[in-house]
Amino acid sequence: MAKGQEQAAPDAVLTRIGQVAMLHHAGDREEARSRFLGLWAEIGEHGDPLHRCTLAHYLADTQDDPGDELAWDLRALSAAEELAGEGSGDREGGGGEPAAARALYPSLHLNLAADYDRLGHREAARLHLRRARRAAAFLAADRYGDRVRAQIDRLARRLADTGPDGEAGPATEGPDRPDGWWGPPRQRP
Repeated sequence: MAKGQEQAAPDAVLTRIGQVAMLHHAGDREEARSRFLGLWAEIGEHGDPLHRCTLAHYLADTQDDPGDELAWDLRALSAAEELAGEGSGDREGGGGEPAAARALYPSLHLNLAADYDRLGHREAARLHLRRARRAAAFLAADRYGDRVRAQIDRLARRLADTGPDGEAGPATEGPDRPDGWWGPPRQRP
């Protein structure tokens, strides 16, 4: 019974991340960035992958420089991949990876697609957009899932307008490589 109680207990770190995210959404970007960086220092580069993924995902949105935003989004994806490979008890049928990681992938890849688009790397943007669309198939038909799918569709339309052949399909994309081929080397903040 104690094990079940542990699983039902709220995660204090995720709660703190959520509180700072609310500060950011309320418009205090600088203070949110400062607090997120403080949390990152506490968690560390090798802390819990779910905490690192969530924190880096939010921290990316507080960056002023698109390259810095990309670096944080890549950290978030790296932590999600680590989480997916952990084999935790948070598994559902189907995908063979923890449900928490599977739920994060659509948004992570969507953010990376937007980052690469802002930096002028259209092929990389299309690659991550395609990954976001595939991962979104696992999202529920709820507000969050609908919002992510709508954002994917908006970015797809924008990328189609900028593509060399007017299409955002496979003909304009690079190889689908999971090793971070399109990203810069990992950097410490």
